[in-house]
Amino acid sequence: MTRSLYVRVVLTFLAAMSVGLVVSVLAGLALFEEKIDRIGHNDMIAAGEEIVRVYEQTSPANLDRFMQSMVQLTSYSVQLYSSSGAMKSFKFRPDTDELAISQEAIRKVVEGAIYRSTSKDKRTFVGLPFPIGGERQALFLLPSSRNESTLTHLMLTILLLVLLTGSICILVAAIYVVNPIKRLTAATKRLAKGDFDVELGVKRKDELGALARSFNEMAVDLKQLEQMRQDFVSNVSHEIQSPLTSISGFAKALKDIHPIAEDERVQYLDIILTESGRLSRLSDNLLKLASLDSNHHPLEYAAFNLDEQIRQVVVNCEPLWSEKNIRIDLDVPQAMEITADRDQLNQVWTNLLGNGIKFTPEGGSITIQIRSRMDEYTVTVSDSGIGIAPEQLGRVFERFYKTDRSRSRSGGNGLGLAIVNKIVALHQGSIRIESKVGQGTKVVVHLPATPPVKI
Repeated sequence: MTRSLYVRVVLTFLAAMSVGLVVSVLAGLALFEEKIDRIGHNDMIAAGEEIVRVYEQTSPANLDRFMQSMVQLTSYSVQLYSSSGAMKSFKFRPDTDELAISQEAIRKVVEGAIYRSTSKDKRTFVGLPFPIGGERQALFLLPSSRNESTLTHLMLTILLLVLLTGSICILVAAIYVVNPIKRLTAATKRLAKGDFDVELGVKRKDELGALARSFNEMAVDLKQLEQMRQDFVSNVSHEIQSPLTSISGFAKALKDIHPIAEDERVQYLDIILTESGRLSRLSDNLLKLASLDSNHHPLEYAAFNLDEQIRQVVVNCEPLWSEKNIRIDLDVPQAMEITADRDQLNQVWTNLLGNGIKFTPEGGSITIQIRSRMDEYTVTVSDSGIGIAPEQLGRVFERFYKTDRSRSRSGGNGLGLAIVNKIVALHQGSIRIESKVGQGTKVVVHLPATPPVKI
């Protein structure tokens, strides 16, 4: 996989360079062909004029020898036409092909005009009138293929060196890019096998560096999730094992002890019923959380009076707070209409009030207050209970977390506030807890008066 990526990177570079060079050459020829031809014509005309000037000044006896020396001097091949059409060719290189020049071009030059090749001609050349012994002849100059081939070889060599050097550079760059991907692949395999203590030491500020940092953050999150899963399984096992042990032990005692006093038998049965109730509540809470997490049971919104619901919850919990002689203060205005899931919010107020009653000492007080601001309700439940330590406040919404381990004996399983937090979040609300040890706890819930519109 990695080698194929290297090959793909290099081939992509070569393809891009080749296409770019071809397009550039074609575009350059299209844009500068006329200018290049004009420069070539001017150079050949200047060389031809110099040949005519030297001939006029020296008047050589041997024309052929003179023309051959001029050809070698100027590096241009020459074709000389007389007025009768006879042609002499003087080649710079023996293998140079002669050019068939039209009679029209020859006629114009013999008449005294300078001829420049056009796009209709196969090659670039020029024609100049050349007076010899009182007769005007046509002197045609053709560029040497030696110069052209040398230039072509030079360009091809440069092109090959560019492609080779560029391929090596791209290969080095590919290694620089692919190595972090290889390490990321290896780390992903370790992560898939359950090794969450993996970290990519990539100190880059580009997209690969951002990917490596995201991977490290994901590994930390997965490790935390795995730890939470293990803690969850451990807590569930503990919460189930404790009542099961009591139920099994006392049931066995009832079976094995003969005879047994009636009051002792009743006591054993009461313990069995209490522990069975704990298991039932634990099961109900776990199913409740699973349902809320999976969203298999979406919220059923309906309009109702929030104040009436809270009053009804207080009435339903009267046996609990009256038994401890707790004073309930309600600061709840009437006609506080809200659109929400009635049953879910009823669970919220029941859990919050139940916690307040459980941790408020006998003779204490609990205050429930509702305030309305714009399209939001704020419900505050304050108690004069034992309070929560500052280091524990950040974990009160964790599942199975208990600030007071004695709650295990009082029926608490650490899921109540987790359920409350989930229900409030599903209503697009928020919840926070303020507490001081020995001074009580205040729970503040913010809820929208109407469900937010989903776009």
